[in-house]
Amino acid sequence: MEKKKIKVDVIILSYAQTEDLKQMTENCLASLMASEDPEIIEFNILTFESEKINKPDPYPYGTTIYPDTEFGYHKYMNLGLAMTSSPFVCLCNNDLIFHPGWATEIFKAFLKHPDLSSASPICVKHHETMGFKPHTGIYPGYRIRYEISGWCLFLKRDVLRLTGKLDENLKFWCADNDYANTLSVLGLKHALITSSLVDHLETQTLNHQTEERQSELTENMGTYYEKKWYPRLGENWQEM
Repeated sequence: MEKKKIKVDVIILSYAQTEDLKQMTENCLASLMASEDPEIIEFNILTFESEKINKPDPYPYGTTIYPDTEFGYHKYMNLGLAMTSSPFVCLCNNDLIFHPGWATEIFKAFLKHPDLSSASPICVKHHETMGFKPHTGIYPGYRIRYEISGWCLFLKRDVLRLTGKLDENLKFWCADNDYANTLSVLGLKHALITSSLVDHLETQTLNHQTEERQSELTENMGTYYEKKWYPRLGENWQEM
């Protein structure tokens, strides 16, 4: 009897304003496709490209979408979620390099811990500075840049039935904080999987934006985030 494939929808956001940034997205996609046996794990990739100069040229893997609407991290992720239906979803930046077997390791964690709803891989360079080493186990928690790697969130689609759509008021910054708080208040478990390795190249696209645009995507989001969560969490609202 043929073994059923595991299907994963991977939604990647890109803004290839330069050739280097375009190459970064292509490297991300190539590493993703090479990371798992497609006969076992099938990735359905949707890449949302904000740079319209290359429209309608597609990336070499999956489907490339040039949205007509203004950018919003959660807005574009919600578009991708509405276009897909696989039982597992991975929400990704484009500044990632996927190591072989990264998704397999997350599925092992899901099997071992059925109550686990969401997971993140480890970035060795970043997480070692936070006290985590690769292949040291599974670490439950909701702390941003510790257990939650906002650049790569792997979740069971059923989670969305409880959380609802991602909050589109958050255009970029605080999106991962909002995700963490939402999981926490709903009692949905998340963990860092240290046997799942995905390198994060850190803020490559953001660094190409003007200071005004960076402010719009970062600091200005904090005010909304505080108004949303402080009444719910009190003094603990920043600790996720």
